[in-house]
Amino acid sequence: MCQIYDKIWYDKSMNICLFCSSNELPEKYTHPATRLADQLAAGGHQLVYGGSSHGLMGRMARVMQAGGARVTGVTLSVYSASIHRGVDELIMAKTLGERKAAMLERSDVILVLVGGIGTLDELTELIELKRQWHHDKQIIVLNTDGFYDGFRMQLERIANENMLRAGENTHLAIRSLDEFVTFVESPNEAILLLGNVTTMAPR
Repeated sequence: MCQIYDKIWYDKSMNICLFCSSNELPEKYTHPATRLADQLAAGGHQLVYGGSSHGLMGRMARVMQAGGARVTGVTLSVYSASIHRGVDELIMAKTLGERKAAMLERSDVILVLVGGIGTLDELTELIELKRQWHHDKQIIVLNTDGFYDGFRMQLERIANENMLRAGENTHLAIRSLDEFVTFVESPNEAILLLGNVTTMAPR
């Protein structure tokens, strides 16, 4: 780890809420994610994630645990066959909404990696909750290999078409996309951005 990261990365420990795929993915996606997991653990950060032992979710949890991070899994009984039983804390939610709320409550910052429909559901709901002022946590999307380019374009169009107002208060000024979500292209960019996040107690 280079010196600049040592300087900013060890200043504060955060609970990282992770959303990503539970499927097995190509190395072009798993390699950057593994690098990021190594650096998160080395920085003393903890993981809050969906509790799966499979795919990218399972890989991130195992790598961070191997690096000394505390890992909390939040899952549903319907996923019992894939639950990572080796996490430090396992929380069983009753619904997907309850699961997302529990993960948000226990985290300082939200990190989104490559994922499918479930990940998009989680990401869009957290953006909407932020738009409605229900949380102010930073949402960081690692856009590996341009995976989220199309989604980012759609969000930019929503913003440009004046559909990103501050909640239902339509008299308030239009808020920019950057206030809701930040897209980064590499693990190092994510680390630098996380180094500038103000740690707050989970709400």
